[in-house]
Amino acid sequence: MYAIETNTLTKRYGEFEAVDEVSIKVNHGEVFGLLGPNGAGKTTLISMLVTTRKPTSGDAKINGINVVKNPDETRNNVGIVFQDPSLDEELTAYENLELHAAIYGIPKKDWNKRINEVIEMVELKDRLHHVVKTFSGGMRRRLEIARGLMHSPSILFLDEPTLGLDPQTREHVWSYIKKLQKKKGITVVLTTHYMDEADSLCDRIAIMDHGKIIALDKSSNLKNSLGGDVIEIETKDNKLENLKKALKKQSWIKDMKDHDGKLILRVELGERKIPELMSIAQKNHIVVSSVNLHKPTLDDVFLHYTGKTIRETESNKESMRIRRRAWGGHR
Repeated sequence: MYAIETNTLTKRYGEFEAVDEVSIKVNHGEVFGLLGPNGAGKTTLISMLVTTRKPTSGDAKINGINVVKNPDETRNNVGIVFQDPSLDEELTAYENLELHAAIYGIPKKDWNKRINEVIEMVELKDRLHHVVKTFSGGMRRRLEIARGLMHSPSILFLDEPTLGLDPQTREHVWSYIKKLQKKKGITVVLTTHYMDEADSLCDRIAIMDHGKIIALDKSSNLKNSLGGDVIEIETKDNKLENLKKALKKQSWIKDMKDHDGKLILRVELGERKIPELMSIAQKNHIVVSSVNLHKPTLDDVFLHYTGKTIRETESNKESMRIRRRAWGGHR
């Protein structure tokens, strides 16, 4: 039995398929990463797994429990930390946790014990009776994780848990997540726009686009699947298209993309190929302004499968948020 198992899980809105026949298996105690551009279907997939949306077809199980037939039992098995802040800033940490305990029907006699357990886990015991509006961003995220654990779920869904935090605070949150997995054996499903976060935390990573899982494996295997080296080239005087045409006949180039003002090549033995690239550019009167050589990264994997970088999807997402605020709209 798997912690999470879906079989051709589908969610359709009219003719639009937000999630298209997704079949995945997540092991117990695994940190499972879910990456994808905005609109890829990640949120819809998670929403079905935590019972807030019903599938159009297919099925899903949490710890062997059918999510549609047994929604209450399913909710008792999962915890959720939303991307957007959802704490009551006017209440203390203790009062926020108390409220969650009441919502989940935890016996009142157990509240104090459980609150102290989860608050120690995220190292906020000295702030237990402080009002949340006095907390830093990192402290709030840790409190939200504690709240998600109040009812002792075996599976925790984290939707971009470190978005907007500084690098040092992000690493602290990572350590809490790792501690949860190691000490409590909790299964974690993580969405993130930080490639280093996915690399550091996730046992396996699924890349989702247009409602489908288009790649799923360990981070190292995903990077190795591209093979060779990555060369990024920039030119002066907008000659990138000219260079692209000049290189099209080179059989040693495994893949070539014109992206974000750069020509991105995948080749074998990249160091040996750079002099040849420079020679081809010179023969075609193209001035190369910069050349960068590196082994494939998760960013390269993401670009390969989706045609975008994770930074672009996050930038688009932030633009949408700004427009919504300007229009007075809501998420």
